[in-house]
Amino acid sequence: MTADVTFRPAGQAESRTIAELYRMAAGGVADYMWQGMAEAGEDVLDVGDRRFARTGEDFSFQHCLMAIADGNICGMVHAFPMEAVSEVPDDMDPVLKPYCELESAPGLYIAGIACYADWRGRGIGARMIDLMRHRAMSENLPELSLIAFAENEGSVRLYEREGFEVTKRRAIHPHPLIQYGGEALLMVAPLGM
Repeated sequence: MTADVTFRPAGQAESRTIAELYRMAAGGVADYMWQGMAEAGEDVLDVGDRRFARTGEDFSFQHCLMAIADGNICGMVHAFPMEAVSEVPDDMDPVLKPYCELESAPGLYIAGIACYADWRGRGIGARMIDLMRHRAMSENLPELSLIAFAENEGSVRLYEREGFEVTKRRAIHPHPLIQYGGEALLMVAPLGM
């Protein structure tokens, strides 16, 4: 069942809500990164708020689309163009290294997609992916990519239904903040341009 939902670009004042939703999508990875960036008196959500409030950065409200239902935010998708695959140094933080090794370019990278619990299972995620597919095509980008946790089987099934295939796998480095074990998956959906 598809919910009666509309979509609009995020505003800077919504950066805290974006950070909250991004944390849901990131399975603890955002918490791990943001705890290391916290300034005096900040918690991880404060750091995420500060980061998404920036302009001109990949991790910015400017790359977010909000899902609205009944006049309230019910979800968001955060995506930005990825022009090239990054070099990953051998001595990189072992907790973050697997995710940095799971890149594909050129394309539109879906960095986070999330809905509040009451809105899951209503077709909103599929609609957000479709909107990102149209965005990528309008920007002449040949693919969509994202990282999924293999243990998050519901998300993996959604992505597979939407045409994504696993192209790389990396073992997740265990850490108390990371909510999943097993593998992180790079999933890619070619756009057939």
